[in-house]
Amino acid sequence: MTGEGVRLAAGFVLAGGRSSRMGRDKALVEFRGRPLIELAVSTLRAAGLDVRIAGSRSALDLYGEAVIDGFTDAGPLGGVEAALRDSRAEWNVFLPVDMPLMPTGLIEILVERARLTGVAVTLASLRGKLEPFPVVLNQDALGLIVERLKGGLAGCQSAWRALGEIGGMDLVAVEALVQCGRCVHEEGWPAHWWFEGANTPGELGWMEKQLLTTSR
Repeated sequence: MTGEGVRLAAGFVLAGGRSSRMGRDKALVEFRGRPLIELAVSTLRAAGLDVRIAGSRSALDLYGEAVIDGFTDAGPLGGVEAALRDSRAEWNVFLPVDMPLMPTGLIEILVERARLTGVAVTLASLRGKLEPFPVVLNQDALGLIVERLKGGLAGCQSAWRALGEIGGMDLVAVEALVQCGRCVHEEGWPAHWWFEGANTPGELGWMEKQLLTTSR
């Protein structure tokens, strides 16, 4: 998915949070023997993307090139803004560091749909509900995101809807992809697990327990 000059698509791991609910740097917490940051980077790379990390700190240098936030305390949308500002790609994929069950296949499909439709925002939906991440954004989304952050509006879902009103939004129904066999998890995990976030030790432990139980 890369080429000379402007790349077609690039991937970014959102890892700039304070991890206050986890109690330590969430990106470096291990899940099934691997740091969450390593898992997220691997998922995007397996989809054929050049990957960088939106969230600069020396502890993450081992896992990829970092992009420094331009807005402080702006949450994930601040990381998105920094990535778009730094990116030379037409399409940009954003995956939070705390979603270790996300299949590579869904990332590939979202990028494919974005390129086919040309809309500003491409997202997955599950059970009729919009899932805010992973998301594919057109490079042109940068201007509106900057405006919203300057106005103190840091919500991602509201930003995606605002972008959709201007440049169009494509919602990809996960159930349809699974039903026709276009997208399945590499290890067979059900679709309703893919979007689970590991924000606390308890949530991470729940994931570990579910996977252990299912594997038996």
